Amino acid sequence: MKLIFLGPQGSGKSTQAKMLAEKLNLPYVEMGQILRDKAEDNDEDAAKIRYALETGNLVPNEITIEALKQRLEKPDAKGGFVLDGYPRNITQLEQLPYKADKAIYVKVSDDEALTRLTKRGRHDDSEDIIKRRLELFHSETEPLISEFEKSGMLIEIDGERTIEEIHEDIRARVQENEDGKK
Repeated sequence: MKLIFLGPQGSGKSTQAKMLAEKLNLPYVEMGQILRDKAEDNDEDAAKIRYALETGNLVPNEITIEALKQRLEKPDAKGGFVLDGYPRNITQLEQLPYKADKAIYVKVSDDEALTRLTKRGRHDDSEDIIKRRLELFHSETEPLISEFEKSGMLIEIDGERTIEEIHEDIRARVQENEDGKK
C-alpha cells in the first residue's frame, strides 16, 4: 500500500503518518527529513535546500523529486510506504514516481496550525516562516487536494481532535478502503 499524507505544517500529519506506518508495518518516508539530511551536504543542491528551509519556501522541484526517487528505490519501500510531505504542488504530483493508493488530508485551520507550531519551538518555526509556509500550502498544495478528490483517492480527516481520535478515524477509513477493493 502506498499512502500520501497531506496537510499544513502543524496539522499533525507527521504524527499520524508515523503511527499508521507502524500499524501497517510500512516504512515512514518523511520528505522534510530527507531534505534536512541532504542540506547537510556540501554541494549546490544542499545550499538551495538550506536557503528554502531558512526562508520558508519550497525546495526546487528537481531536487525534491530526485531525492524522493532515491529514497523509494531502497528495498524497504518496494512493498509500499507512508509518505509525509510530498507532493507539495501539481508539478511534483505529475512527476510522482509511483501510483499512490490513497491521499490522507489532515485538515486544520491556520490558527490551529500556528498555535501548534509556535509551541513546538523548532528553530525554523518563527511566526513569519510559519505564515509563509501556510501561504504556500494554500497556493501550492491545496490544489492537489481537489485532484485527489476527483480521482477518488482522497480521505479527508478532521485534524482538530485528539491524536488518538484522529488515528482511529484514519485507521478505520484506510481499512474501509482496503476492504472495498477486495
